[in-house]
Amino acid sequence: MVNKNAWIELRVWRQFVAVAEELHFGRAAARLHMTQPPLTQAIAGLEQALGGRLFDRTKRSVRLTPTGAALLPDVRDLLARAQALPAKARAAAAGEEGQLRLAFVSTVGFDLLPRWVRGFRSQWPHVALELIEATGDVQLQLLASGEVDAGFMLHAPGFSPPGLACLSTSLEPLVLALPESHALAQNAQLSLRQVLAEPLVIFPRRILPSVYDAVFGMYNAAGRSPQVAQEAIQMQTIVNLVSAGMGLAWVPQSVRQFQRPGVVYRRVDGARGLAVPECETSLVWRESNLAPTLARLIAFAKAQ
Repeated sequence: MVNKNAWIELRVWRQFVAVAEELHFGRAAARLHMTQPPLTQAIAGLEQALGGRLFDRTKRSVRLTPTGAALLPDVRDLLARAQALPAKARAAAAGEEGQLRLAFVSTVGFDLLPRWVRGFRSQWPHVALELIEATGDVQLQLLASGEVDAGFMLHAPGFSPPGLACLSTSLEPLVLALPESHALAQNAQLSLRQVLAEPLVIFPRRILPSVYDAVFGMYNAAGRSPQVAQEAIQMQTIVNLVSAGMGLAWVPQSVRQFQRPGVVYRRVDGARGLAVPECETSLVWRESNLAPTLARLIAFAKAQ
């Protein structure tokens, strides 16, 4: 009885290809640096394992059967892929091939992320880069569970998420987004005193706690409490709400590239001894993550 689950070694498939290409057992044996009887026996065993003849043999000729002809292209492909495996393994171990799961906050999608993705892919085209947009609180969960390898997070300068390695990638001021119809929008530059009483559209504290606290700390230091009119998670949504006249919004300077009709962006001068906060974007990852593709990304980030 033929064992249909029999394991067929690559060596036997190489012997099959040699006979199929030479159509002569003697020449195929010489090509394989073996004698003819073991080769004939190996092909017979392969046919038995497959349950069908691969060659029609006579004393004068050897021809592929339809079954053998149908198998030949796939077997050649199998052998080629098997031959490529050592190089593929070396590339994966060096981080030149594989997968990298990268989370990011929406603000880096305006400028930093497209530039970095383009540059990284040009250097390492065989690394499959999976991009996952997520707020900071969600990124922390994904990093903790190992569902992403690294993330671009927004935070106040100097703040480092606990338990994570952190590499700063950009530092930028907060600017104020205003409805184009607002009276203050006519000014090219604003003072902090002019805006402290205005209603705000702001992100919830849970998604950007350090930046949220910096904004509230600025208001409190000026003797005011922010008048929060609406909270929203995504920066694009916040800007859209500003366009609808819901209030003003403190946003990273890079958000200015999101040109929403009805919205203008203005720099704000701090008061005496009181500066408008800045925000920092960092690449973060678990130090215990030793994925070679992550090491490539970190090296790429340090070179930028």
